[in-house]
Amino acid sequence: MNYYNLDTPSLLIDRDIMLDNCQYMQDYADKFNVNLRPHTKTHKMSKLALMQMKMGARGIAVAKVGEAEVMAKAGVKDIFIANEVVGDIKLSKIKKLSESINISFGLDSIAQAKEIERIFNGNFKPAEVLIEIEVGEKRSGIIKEEEYIKLLNYLKTCKNIHLKGIFSHDGNSYSAATIEECKKIHLKSQERTLKFVEIAKKMDFKIETVSVGSTPSMMHDFPILDGITEIRPGTYIFMDASQANAYGDLDRCAATILTTVISLPTSERVITDVGAKGITTQKRNKGICETKGLGLIKGWDDVFIYVRVSPKYKLKIVKVRLNKGFMHY
Repeated sequence: MNYYNLDTPSLLIDRDIMLDNCQYMQDYADKFNVNLRPHTKTHKMSKLALMQMKMGARGIAVAKVGEAEVMAKAGVKDIFIANEVVGDIKLSKIKKLSESINISFGLDSIAQAKEIERIFNGNFKPAEVLIEIEVGEKRSGIIKEEEYIKLLNYLKTCKNIHLKGIFSHDGNSYSAATIEECKKIHLKSQERTLKFVEIAKKMDFKIETVSVGSTPSMMHDFPILDGITEIRPGTYIFMDASQANAYGDLDRCAATILTTVISLPTSERVITDVGAKGITTQKRNKGICETKGLGLIKGWDDVFIYVRVSPKYKLKIVKVRLNKGFMHY
């Protein structure tokens, strides 16, 4: 099919570039003798996840329990939910998945561990968890050593939880001012993660997996330190404008959006049929990933995508006449 025959907006994926990107990251992991566990939040396609595993990936990472269910149904047998999971419903779903696949998930508090211990009570195998260490992104994860030690001591009392490993995410690498700063973030996050691994080992825990990573810090052949067993980049499979800016080359962008011009109100303003939801709502305003607007127009280096959001309207109370009274909005 000629892509000009497609309705728009449409996502276009260049298969050759995508495969080259996948091989590039697999080679990087192999060079440092670590497992590659791609984060599939970039594509959320089971077919591509299975392809990545066929090319050598150990398993996959996902962000949500629902994503894990979809991937498991498609035949993926090794899944890590790189996030804390809280609540009886979600934990029960993981418990069910554990009957047929290898599944693990994030942990960073005693309160969460208590929920896991209760839900997995009586299960044929314990919950497989990895403790998250905060390494500079200022998101989830353990920060203070004393809190970490308290959590480890609590896990020693648990019969239904197995501490499989430690993980971190250097998402702050996206805003590094330079490639050299990105490298420092990459190395510092590994060093901090390994420091917490050593604490666990001194407390007689056997740490099987030490998982790190983000795409910006893994596209420049930076070193992976001894003791790291796994990397979890995600965006590398398609790349995007911001990643291309960090990498210094648009040639690795495998995904583009095909859109149609629907209005040309002025010589400087073009309206197309794709909006922020079809492109991205995420902005990169600083550092090596800085990108003007919401993206680039392929072949037009000096043209950028901007989406203007209409001002919020005040909620208006109206009455709609129904057969049996009124409904209020």
